Amino acid sequence: MRKMSLWILAGVLLLSAALYTNYLYAESARPIQLPQQQESRPEAVPTFSSEKITYGSYGQDVYELQSRLKYLGFYYGQVDSTFGSKTVDSVKWFQSEFGITPDGVVGAKTKLKLYNATKDWKPTETPLHKQGQGGTTETGQAGQAGNEDDGSMASANSMGLSENELKMMANAVYGEARGEPFEGMVAVAAVILNRVKSPSFPNTPTGVIFQPGAFTAVADGQIWLTPNDTARQAVQQALNGWDPSGGCIYYFNPKTATSKWIWSRPQVKTIGQHIFCM
Repeated sequence: MRKMSLWILAGVLLLSAALYTNYLYAESARPIQLPQQQESRPEAVPTFSSEKITYGSYGQDVYELQSRLKYLGFYYGQVDSTFGSKTVDSVKWFQSEFGITPDGVVGAKTKLKLYNATKDWKPTETPLHKQGQGGTTETGQAGQAGNEDDGSMASANSMGLSENELKMMANAVYGEARGEPFEGMVAVAAVILNRVKSPSFPNTPTGVIFQPGAFTAVADGQIWLTPNDTARQAVQQALNGWDPSGGCIYYFNPKTATSKWIWSRPQVKTIGQHIFCM
């Protein structure tokens, strides 16, 4: 009887062991459920447009360019969204260090190198081209609040003007209005654009500028003087939509004007030494 009890106990133990072994095997075969983690998405930051960024450009592309260069220690000026001489020097410095021909022009190759070198960059500077905080630009001019649209010169140039047209506009502004308030220089650039849009004038800036008798700077040769940063910036502002003249197509200096006809035009406003009229 005792022997039979031992056999029964042994059978129970063997059966229990077999069941436990099967349980452990089943548990080990079950796929491990890892806790789900929320997908981490990096904060979006601006990226360059497809347009080249060149001397005289203005807007978001230049803001990003200066900020990324400053992040790397290649730019020490104010991030003012204006591509002036300081930015040119910084771009050339960066290009020479990264094996790119140092021409100061920010094309696709330079953008890619700069982007890859500053993937951790985040915007921290105040974007003056959007908010106009009254700071000074590389040209020394005060920021104009609320008068610029977002974007670089190329993206703002909705009229499709060539580089040569833009250069001639800067030449004309410099020849006609250097020494005038910045607002007055922008107004001169705006008058040129207003004439381009008017059916009464040639439909290109060059045609407007070189129309016989139209501009004193053409007559006296000052059109060929090299424009400064301020003149280029004035053209930028006009391209971006700022028209301090209020839509005028004429202006004159009352101290030097010799035409009696110009006095017959409806006068809109005076900026600096110039009267702007329709």
